[in-house]
Amino acid sequence: MKKLVRLALIVGGIAVASRIAASKKAEWTGLTESQVRAKLDARLPSEMPDDKRVAVTDKVVSGLRDKGMLSEGAAAGQTSGTSG
Repeated sequence: MKKLVRLALIVGGIAVASRIAASKKAEWTGLTESQVRAKLDARLPSEMPDDKRVAVTDKVVSGLRDKGMLSEGAAAGQTSGTSG
């Protein structure tokens, strides 16, 4: 009986984790590049140097673009190239 309870807890934990991951993915999918940059700017700590903030934002935008998660209007909002 204890094994069934443990199994149920493990399966439930996996289900919750996958649901959270799916909601986070949906939150970022379909945004334009400028929206992603604004959202990241709000989330990154203000103590972070500006050059680091730009590098992190460029890397995230590049990753979203590679996965096809940015909306079609994203290309119009490009402001800087990404070097990976």
